Amino acid sequence: MTPVQAPAPVSFGAALKFWLRLGFISFGGPAGQIAIMQRELVEEKRWISQGRFNHALNYCMLLPGPEAQQLATYIGWLMHRSWGGVVAGGLFVLPSLFILIALSWVYVRFGQVPLVAGLFYGIQCAVAAIVVQAVWRIGTKSLKKPRQAPFLWAIAAISFIAVEFLHVGFPWVVLGAALAGWLGSRLAPAQFASAAGHGTGKAAHAPALIDDDTPTPSHARFSRKRLAALVLVGALLWALPLAGLIVWQGWQGTLAQTGWFFTKAALFTFGGAYAVLPYVVQGAVLHYAWLTASQMMSGLALGETTPGPLIMVVTFVGFLAGWSKAVLGPDMLFWGAALTATVATWFTFLPSFIFILAGGPLIECTHGNLKLTAPLTAITAAVVGVVASLALLFIANIAQSAMAFSLFGIKLDYGALALALLAALALFRFKQGVIPVIVASAVAGCALRLLLA
Repeated sequence: MTPVQAPAPVSFGAALKFWLRLGFISFGGPAGQIAIMQRELVEEKRWISQGRFNHALNYCMLLPGPEAQQLATYIGWLMHRSWGGVVAGGLFVLPSLFILIALSWVYVRFGQVPLVAGLFYGIQCAVAAIVVQAVWRIGTKSLKKPRQAPFLWAIAAISFIAVEFLHVGFPWVVLGAALAGWLGSRLAPAQFASAAGHGTGKAAHAPALIDDDTPTPSHARFSRKRLAALVLVGALLWALPLAGLIVWQGWQGTLAQTGWFFTKAALFTFGGAYAVLPYVVQGAVLHYAWLTASQMMSGLALGETTPGPLIMVVTFVGFLAGWSKAVLGPDMLFWGAALTATVATWFTFLPSFIFILAGGPLIECTHGNLKLTAPLTAITAAVVGVVASLALLFIANIAQSAMAFSLFGIKLDYGALALALLAALALFRFKQGVIPVIVASAVAGCALRLLLA
């Protein structure tokens, strides 16, 4: 039997076509997107071995930000240097950016039309169930059994109380959890040893272009000079646009505040997009009043049903911020909103590129280091409590909608709560996908709202 040969080197143009196609088919959240890349890159094209793929993924999972987009950036960088990483990560985001700007415009222009309003009424019920499912998924992935890891469960509970009842800001919760993880790695290291992860066993496999034993390419080796240059470029790409926005409209202007707010959001997204949602709700909904909690739920649904990482919901938030504040004046509402959406997306994703391009060569030094992973494990535990608080907020929002009516002296929207319960049953019991549940809930919500009206 003729031995299987490794694939031929891949040209930059061929890789560009693949990354562009991936940007349009990357549905299913981070798990689905990583599964697509694993099937295409490891099993079908054999551009990278399973071991190297897992090693890259483990690093991306330690970082704040969307791990699927960072993984695409990492593999593109490994194959075709910095521009390969920029193209791979950028094309993972750009299709969703344009799609969400278009959908956001449809939402603000036609969201009050009875038919459209009914669709979003049902969608919000599905979103409440989806966030509850996110609590379950993050919890089962990051928390061991209570007897095995009481420290982590305590962090999750304290985080919930801090956000829900004490109204502590999300960044302080993250910092507190990181400190608890640092202490916990010394007091109870077994509880903070990651049980999750992706094995890197050497099972037999067909040779890949970047195989388990392929030497690290020269551009991916650590160099202090290259690290300093990348950090400098990243700092300029962050500081110059922000300075320009401040000069143009002032520090208190919506555009400058959007850039600063989403810079902070990008650095606190440990645990995926659901981890940053509470921070976005605290800032965009409660502090800046750029949009309402109901609109935030609609934006989350749009993010779930479009390609790209779920954190692209920031594009929707930016669009509504620009629209509500008329950043370019009342005669240019769309262009002002589109500009603000682009600003939000730029400052959210820029750190992810810097983390990969600058930090990639250091992965061998940091991977598996308990001193680094324990604070991140504690932060992920805190995320469980924080997202649970977000789920409670969303449930309360649908229960107190304009369609609420009194039953046994308690005024609630029982129809919305029933629809959310059915959506939860579809997700948990019948294992339905997010998109079918959102579509079915939208249709049912529309019919229910028109009937009750």
